[in-house]
Formats: sequence, structure tokens, C-alpha cells
Amino acid sequence: MDHSNVQDFPKVYSAIQDKCDEFGFTMSSDVYVGTLLKTLVSSKPKGRFLELGTGIGLSLSWMIDGLDAKSKLITVDNDADLIEIAASFFGADDRVEIVCKDGAEWINSYDGEKFDLIFADAWPGKYDQLEEALALLKVGGFYVVDDMLAQPNWPQGHEKNVAELVAYLENREDLNVTKMSWSTGIVLAVKTR
Repeated sequence: MDHSNVQDFPKVYSAIQDKCDEFGFTMSSDVYVGTLLKTLVSSKPKGRFLELGTGIGLSLSWMIDGLDAKSKLITVDNDADLIEIAASFFGADDRVEIVCKDGAEWINSYDGEKFDLIFADAWPGKYDQLEEALALLKVGGFYVVDDMLAQPNWPQGHEKNVAELVAYLENREDLNVTKMSWSTGIVLAVKTR
């Protein structure tokens, strides 16, 4: 099996990648994370999805490709310039709500329906406000984090944050957790109660 032979890129993927290059944005999730997100989103018809850390929208493009016509997706980032670029690609899609707000503030103030999948690709919901973010997940819902293997852009000492996050998730009695040393390192958890 050749996992590097990805066939189903989102139609806007190369245009978003060009924007990343133009803008000098180097923190996008990789292609394999995107394919996983698309597959997981596709498994939840009429689902509700949350992305914490929009960036320019590469992972968002994969998630949107997995949405059916009745699904809804909220994506949150605190960088107005990045949100503006993501909105230029996806702002007209009525299934998608693009929010420019601090992720921690958004998590703490959200009072809507719970989510079928949360992709936590920013500090809030991953290393801060984790308990609050997991409370927004439906039973049977997926919690996905990437960059669990050492990355070139990690700040010094970040290995400790990752180890503590993984240990916390593994010790929760309401999650089934799979750790994958694939792509950038992924933890996939499912809420069981």
C-alpha cells in the first residue's frame, strides 16, 4: 500500500497552498491529516464539526470536502488576516461558520449543540481549555489532534506538553484513544459516555 498516493485533493487545495506560500504560513496540517479528517467527517451524516485553529484553511478544505449537504462546521482562529483568507475560499458556503476570536474565549462562551468531531489544531482545546473542549463533544464523537511527533517549529520543552496531553487523554475513562505514529503524529479519541 502506498499511502503517499493521495488521489482526492479538495478542488481548492492548490490555491490555498499557493496562499500559504505567498503569505509565508508554514503551520498547516499535512495532507495525511487532511485525508483522515475528510474520512472521519464523512462518517457523520448531518454532523456538527468544530475546528480550533483555522489557519489559512488547508485542513478546513479537507473537512468541507467530507461534509454532506446537511452538516455544519464551525472553524475558529484568532488571526484576522488568516481568517480573511479562509473566508475568501469558504465564506459563501452556508454549511460553514468562520469565526475570528480567541479560541479560549470562544470555547468558554459557546453554548450551542455538541459536536460529532473536534479537530484541535491550536493551543486552546488542545493544551488549554481541554476539559471544556471535550465537554463539547457528543458521545460517539471524535477528538483529533495532530503534531504529536516532534516538529521543527516546536518551542523548546514542548515535548513535555505533548506527553502530558497524551497521558491525560489516555487516563480519561470516557475516551477510547488510538495513538498513531503516522503523518505528524495523531491522537484519535472517541467519547464513550
